[in-house]
Amino acid sequence: MRRVRESGVALPRIEWRPFMLAQINSNEDGSEWKAWEQSDKDTRGLLAFKVGISAMKQNDGLYDQFHINVLEAKHEAREDIGDLEILMDCAKRAGLDTERLRIEINDPSLIEYIGRSHVEAVTRYGAFGVPTFVFPNGNSAFLKLIYPPKEKAADIYEDLMKVMSTWDNIGEIKRPQPPWPSGVKRD
Repeated sequence: MRRVRESGVALPRIEWRPFMLAQINSNEDGSEWKAWEQSDKDTRGLLAFKVGISAMKQNDGLYDQFHINVLEAKHEAREDIGDLEILMDCAKRAGLDTERLRIEINDPSLIEYIGRSHVEAVTRYGAFGVPTFVFPNGNSAFLKLIYPPKEKAADIYEDLMKVMSTWDNIGEIKRPQPPWPSGVKRD
């Protein structure tokens, strides 16, 4: 999304919502165990969601940069986003009030929101992974994307959004070349 934005393409307003991969990937199928009801230390991603939701409430405009900072910390710098100080650094660099975030992440309504969001994603949209896109017409789609070249990011984005939002008769497109297609380079 950052590369698309940098290319000058106007992005729609994105409403980010929590989805707990820890719940989907758990071995607790059919039980009452809920990832969002566990401790921050025991549940991968929970603390990041709590900080992220608090960041959205604080300043939705700064949230996008916070989100980019967290994704870069996790996927590029390989930092532990379960570490509060790493998340606070991401927030500070985005211009958020970190002292306020430290207080707000203890609000119990965050846990309720995370749980409701996850259950809705699974039951209403059939979500099983991230990112799952949900469109105004009710279509939803999961997308696994290899980092696109900067010069192709906008075209890829526009094509994929059209396919995912319009063509609900396409169930799956998958390239059977793990882990990434040969010849595709990350830059």
